[in-house]
Amino acid sequence: MNKVFLLPFLISCLTLSAQEFDFKIDHSSLIVNDLKTSGDFYADVLKLKEIPHPTKAPGFRWFQVQGNSQLHLIYKDTVQMKKHKSMHLCLSTPDLDAFISHLKKHHISYEDWPGKKDAVTLRADGVRQIYLRDPEGYWIEVNNAQH
Repeated sequence: MNKVFLLPFLISCLTLSAQEFDFKIDHSSLIVNDLKTSGDFYADVLKLKEIPHPTKAPGFRWFQVQGNSQLHLIYKDTVQMKKHKSMHLCLSTPDLDAFISHLKKHHISYEDWPGKKDAVTLRADGVRQIYLRDPEGYWIEVNNAQH
């Protein structure tokens, strides 16, 4: 095969194999030590819709993020997690400024990527983003990326 056509061919093969399984995010899980406080944060601050756990077993609070994507909070009193900003849940909203106003109204602090309080990071691709922590110390990015 001619070298000029080889690169586009290889790129198209990689693209097809990456999309072969048509993955969608089903859920993400977080271990929490205080299920009530953390669950209330996701319900009241992030305004995620709480959905029932299928077995109604204690120790779980589940939330719908969008469509069928979910966030599962799992209570464990003996597990300690080391949390770092690079490991975070990311939510996107078309109105980041309204969300920032909501945070300020509820006296919830946020910061930019470097850690400056009440600041917004502007990524190289034009997306604006902020970071906040839930009551367990997990990082959450909220940005205005369009999907």
